[in-house]
Parts: sequence; C-alpha cells; structure tokens
Amino acid sequence: MEEILILSGKGGTGKTSVTASLAALADRPVLADCDVDASSLPLILKPRLRRQETFIGGLRARIQPGHCVACGKCKELCRFDAIFFDGPSNGQVPRTFRVDPSACEGCGVCEYFCAERAIELIPAENGRWFVSDTRFGPLIHARLRPGQGNSGKLVTLVRRQARLVAEASGRQLILIDGPPGIGCTTIAALTGTTRMLVVTEPTPSGEHDLERVLELGRHFGVHAWVCLNKHDLNPAMTERIEHKAAALGATIAGRIPYHISVTVAQRQGRPVVELDDSPAAAAIARLWQQIRTSLPTGKVS
Repeated sequence: MEEILILSGKGGTGKTSVTASLAALADRPVLADCDVDASSLPLILKPRLRRQETFIGGLRARIQPGHCVACGKCKELCRFDAIFFDGPSNGQVPRTFRVDPSACEGCGVCEYFCAERAIELIPAENGRWFVSDTRFGPLIHARLRPGQGNSGKLVTLVRRQARLVAEASGRQLILIDGPPGIGCTTIAALTGTTRMLVVTEPTPSGEHDLERVLELGRHFGVHAWVCLNKHDLNPAMTERIEHKAAALGATIAGRIPYHISVTVAQRQGRPVVELDDSPAAAAIARLWQQIRTSLPTGKVS
C-alpha cells in the first residue's frame, strides 16, 4: 500500500487543490484530510457523511461541589489559571471552586493535592472525526474544537482510520492532504508515510519553507517530490527553487501555471482537472503521470 502525503511549507500554496485533482485522477484512492485545525478538502469533494465519532484527546479536571471545602489549594497550584472561586454553594461553604475546561490542561496537579478528593479527571472531548463518501473514494477527515490541543493525536487517528478503510476495501493508495508548516501535526502526518509531494510557489517564503519541509522529510527518511505551483509568475525563482530542491535530494515532479480556471473550479467546488481546456488541469495530469510511473509496479494502477 502506498501513502502519499501532500504538504506545503505554509497555507495558500495550492496543496488542497492539487490533492483534490490527484484524487480525481487516481484509481479508487482512499483520501485523508490531516489538516484537522482547518480541514478544507471536504469543501471541494462535497462528502456524504457515513460515520462520525467523538475524539477524546486527553483529560480535564472537574471539581465536585458537594465535596469542596473551598480551601483554595487547587487554585494556588494551578499554573494555567483554570480554577475560579465562583462555584455554587454546597451547604458547607457559600462558594466553591470550579474549573474552566477551556483553560485546563489536564495535568492532574489539582487532583493529586486535593485533600478532600473533590477533584476528578474526566475524558475531554476535543473534536470529532468522520468517515465520508466522495465520488472519488472514501474520505476520512476531522474537526478539532477551537482552542483544543492534541491535534497531532487526532492526525494519527485519521491516518489509522484511513489505513483500516483501505485494507477493508482492498484499495492500494492513500492520498493525504497534510497540514501546512512543519509542526506537530505535520510530523504526525509524515511519520510512516511512503512518499510526500511538496507543493510550493516561486517566492522567497516558498523557497525558505520548502527547505524546512524537505529537511523534515529527510529526517524521517521519506522521499520527496516537489511541484512548483504558479511557476510562470517568477520563472527565475522557479529555476532557483528547483535547483535547490534537486540538490537536497528531491525529485522535481512538475510545474503548474497560474490560471483563472483554478479559481473557477474552487468557486464551483470541483477539482480543476474536471474543467476542460485548462492549462492548470493539463499540468496536474502530467504531474500525476510522473508520480504514478515513479511508484513500484503494481502498487497503483
């Protein structure tokens, strides 16, 4: 089974547009959107929800008002300012303490030092994950609740579910729309993948961010393809970035020109390869052909 992760050094390079088009060109792929903080692949593929589950990413403290004697030890020890002295009366004291779940990090210090055993740690609902159907194949995606942590854990869950769906359906290719940057979510998406495609653009920031992503890929031993999006806006920078990427061990897989058809497709909620007579669509088709022929024989038809 092949897992191809599509990455970018920052948002806005065209990563998701390329992923959606590759999904349309590939044969029966399983799709995964690992940008759990701001999932955008469903906006293009218009999935039909099949299943949804709660994501439990950690623990949160909760004060049981009936046991609290308002000693204040929990508030004194909390380093996240998550405990407030405005809880309800319990017949023993006029006010008790409460925990703000959005500020609590679940460290457990308050629970450990509470002499009255008034604090418990409970599972925290950090978001939801989904299995959906698209016209190109099943899509596993997720939504992290605002301000919640453990995004890397949720990315790992999405990838694990994608593998299970692929194994159950006999599909040999997983296309992963990765998160931007090189943070923990990108590391979680990259670890264990077979190859990655980095979409960049001919700008100084594109060059800088590409270097960081390629360095991350080398650390995990993942071979990288590089695609220059909107390459014709700065041909000199395109050449420079391609030479640098090749020197860093990456394979130049293709170039995509700037064209209005990409915007038209986005407005229609479609992959650009579904539009006729689009130079960008033709370039992405050549990109996929380059990727497909580079894969081991028999892995992807």
